[in-house]
Amino acid sequence: MLVGCTALVLTVTGTASATASTATTSATARPGLRDGLDRQVLAAQDGWAAYGTGTTGGAAADSAHVYTVTTWDQFKAALADGGSAPKIIRVQGTIHADEPGCASFAVPGYDFATYLKTYDPAVWGRIRNLDNEPADSPEGLRRASAAAQAAYVEANVPANTTIVGIGEDAGFTGANLMIKGVDNVIVRNLRFESALDCFPQWDPTDTAVGNWNSEYDDVTVYGGTHVWMDHNTFTDGAHPDSSLPSYYGRIYEQHDGELDMVKGSDLITASWNVFEDHDKTTLIGNSDGAATAAVDRGHLRVTLHHNLYRNVLERAPRVRFGKVDSYNNHFVAGGDDYVYSYGIGMESQIVAEHNAFTLPDGVKAGTILKKWKEAPLTAADNYVNGVLTDLIAVHNTQVPGEILQSGAGWTPTLRTRIDPARAVPGIVDHCAGAGHLS
Repeated sequence: MLVGCTALVLTVTGTASATASTATTSATARPGLRDGLDRQVLAAQDGWAAYGTGTTGGAAADSAHVYTVTTWDQFKAALADGGSAPKIIRVQGTIHADEPGCASFAVPGYDFATYLKTYDPAVWGRIRNLDNEPADSPEGLRRASAAAQAAYVEANVPANTTIVGIGEDAGFTGANLMIKGVDNVIVRNLRFESALDCFPQWDPTDTAVGNWNSEYDDVTVYGGTHVWMDHNTFTDGAHPDSSLPSYYGRIYEQHDGELDMVKGSDLITASWNVFEDHDKTTLIGNSDGAATAAVDRGHLRVTLHHNLYRNVLERAPRVRFGKVDSYNNHFVAGGDDYVYSYGIGMESQIVAEHNAFTLPDGVKAGTILKKWKEAPLTAADNYVNGVLTDLIAVHNTQVPGEILQSGAGWTPTLRTRIDPARAVPGIVDHCAGAGHLS
């Protein structure tokens, strides 16, 4: 329950004809389904997702398009029913998209031991031409197996949809929600655990020694617009990186991101979420290339507020091209494996203000920021272990040769509440994540 936490929401009343203009504002300390949680819409001014037409999800759904689901098949059927007509999907309990198990996705002939033997760097070398391997090769069979898994674990979310968890244990394991090329989606009060890739690909050219690359974020926003992600928990759960084996001297990485926003996605607010126990957490913009730049420039406007980043190693977020407002978040570094929080990439415009960082002994404040490309940012009123800290100045002092410039070139205006940065750990740690809206 959201005891002591107040959430400002809008509740749409009426039938399918209701729109954002007919919404009434209500403040409630413990919003639940009895209070219209499934029909709540994003409040005006609450981040980039409130810009323009705002984000209402499926709030205007008629009774024929309100579903309660308890299985993966039911969930995917509800998504498909009615096309883009407004719909509300209530998730009850934990839905296991990974229940069939990896073996069920493997095509006849696929054998991991044969894959390892064939592409051992001592045999294959360091040339990346696996993508040209024929369909009956170990790599071709891996691709086919990966396609079978993708067809099962990926779920395409249509426009004008609200997906909301009922109770404190609602969520998914092994699922990849795809918000692809659609507008107006709300996802709230859900726990996402370990979208695990059964068939990672070996890339001998990724780093000097090669790497395993995987698919499947918990949630991928791919060209989606007006998306509100609120009070969700993202975690590796029972499958942390420490539990994964190593091959060719590299970890057999089966995780990708927790929440990624790519390919011209725009107008997104992620609020009151928990991101925990993960490596590469959130990617905003996935490439520096010219083709990607043509799609991403002028888009990737994202607000991140009141989120808890606990024991995540990097990409909280890493940004290319995006105009990102990140405020009132709490970052808790887990230890020596911590890499950075904010990744400053190609043409990014990050405003990082009123945040709190808790770092263990031995982790320097200068590592909070990581420069990939020349892109000025605004970083003001941030506290590290309770001390007001100029993140840019301390970075420039502690990371020689990687000088960051100040001034993102814009001033955020889409904010509904700003808490004192020193109070953020107590507020966010207590109120963020799934299970608080039931």
